Amino acid sequence: MTSAREIMHAGATCIQENETLQDAARRMKELDVGALPICGEDDRLHGIITDRDIVVKCLAKGKDPKTMTAGQLEQGKPITIDAEANADQVLRAMEEHKIRRLPVIDNHRLVGVISEADLARHLPEDQVGHFVEAVCAAP
Repeated sequence: MTSAREIMHAGATCIQENETLQDAARRMKELDVGALPICGEDDRLHGIITDRDIVVKCLAKGKDPKTMTAGQLEQGKPITIDAEANADQVLRAMEEHKIRRLPVIDNHRLVGVISEADLARHLPEDQVGHFVEAVCAAP
């Protein structure tokens, strides 16, 4: 059975907690991604920031992305999956928590991220369809 390690996009680039949202937005543009893992000085995953977070939680509230940090947007413990988890466990975690990106952890370190596109590339159409229906469809 396919593992999380086989599905994930390896080499996820982190934004550090103390970096600004402007830094995060620039990095997203450079990497052509809509989300970045947030890592602490210990190089461990502390959260995820999305382009939508920057707009809704910073800009729309009149805050300054040049001074607000990625760490200020962290919310609780991030949902993760072990690199050796199987595809069913990956889908179950993403569906249960209604998330579109799932960080993959190996030995307490971030090794990659699974996105909707990764699911579409590596899983059968029926599994992806069920995921889209459960997570992306209207509530």
